[in-house]
Amino acid sequence: MFLFAFDRPWTASDGARNWGDWILTGVGVLRRGDLVAPWLYSGSLVNLGVLLGALVASLLARDFAIRVAPPGELLKGALGGVFMGAGAILAFGCNIGGFFSATSALSLSGLGMMLGLGLGAYAGLRYLLWEMEHRPGWSSGRSYMLAGAAADGRTQPWLGAALAAALLALPFVYGRLGYVPQGIFLLFGATFGVVFQRSRFCLVRAFREPFMTGDGEHTRGWAVALVVSMLGFAILKFTDLKDKGDWVFPAFWLGAVLGGLIFGVGMTLAGGCGAGSIWRAGEGHVKLWLAVLTFGLAASATRALLSGETLRSVGHAVFMPTVLGWAPSIIAVVVVMALWWAFATWNEETHRFSKL
Repeated sequence: MFLFAFDRPWTASDGARNWGDWILTGVGVLRRGDLVAPWLYSGSLVNLGVLLGALVASLLARDFAIRVAPPGELLKGALGGVFMGAGAILAFGCNIGGFFSATSALSLSGLGMMLGLGLGAYAGLRYLLWEMEHRPGWSSGRSYMLAGAAADGRTQPWLGAALAAALLALPFVYGRLGYVPQGIFLLFGATFGVVFQRSRFCLVRAFREPFMTGDGEHTRGWAVALVVSMLGFAILKFTDLKDKGDWVFPAFWLGAVLGGLIFGVGMTLAGGCGAGSIWRAGEGHVKLWLAVLTFGLAASATRALLSGETLRSVGHAVFMPTVLGWAPSIIAVVVVMALWWAFATWNEETHRFSKL
């Protein structure tokens, strides 16, 4: 809510695509004369803040290590990132921008992506269960923790404190250089990163765990968070503090549902959503390093391959209050989140749809 009031909502895919654009332009695959450097682009700075904030939190808690997953897991991380990048372009945002922020902004495409994410997460989970049964060697194996002096338990908190101090100082450096908003974006990201790392808050678990273990804690957390966020967004728009068309994407219904489905499969394979992959990469998970890299490259490549006309044909921009009115739109989102909460709680008690 505060980030939207300051400038715009957050989406992890925007910054990741900027990283991909920068890499592909650097190697000569793309030509972008208007490309903004990652250290000055707002979306990139929020993502960078998430990664560094998670790194700070993991160092302070002595949780950081370079974790190298087995080859099969690394492959799934890379493929998952490709799916997430492609899905995010079709849905005009990742699980944060295309679902969470869009639904908060009362864009009907957000609820469409929610449906697609659920279907994709379920399809990805079915594959993972098949893999566990028929190819156990693909997912089993040892994860190596390459601990050196920098990862020593006594050293990590000091490194975390030093990095935290540097993060707090960077906005002042940006300000002195005339880039005050960029420094604030970095601070927003760092705050998100610390919160995510300490709470283990991840949208993959919200969609996957009810069907896997039956755990509904993350589902309930995300449902409540979205209602709170939506109420804040609605106040900002209703009072004309923000434009009513902000974050209302032309993705309903095909782009949102199809993009969400592809993204849902990808985040389940990778083991982290758009934001989750970034903060877990900050903890030292090599699998998520690959997921973030391929996420950005795939988003950049997909956006370059699909013309603006093609993307505009995948759906329509629907601002719910324009169609339903303000009160019915707000009530509709609250009801959907309440049903999501109720399903997760009921399934947690009965394990009716849980596979493990």
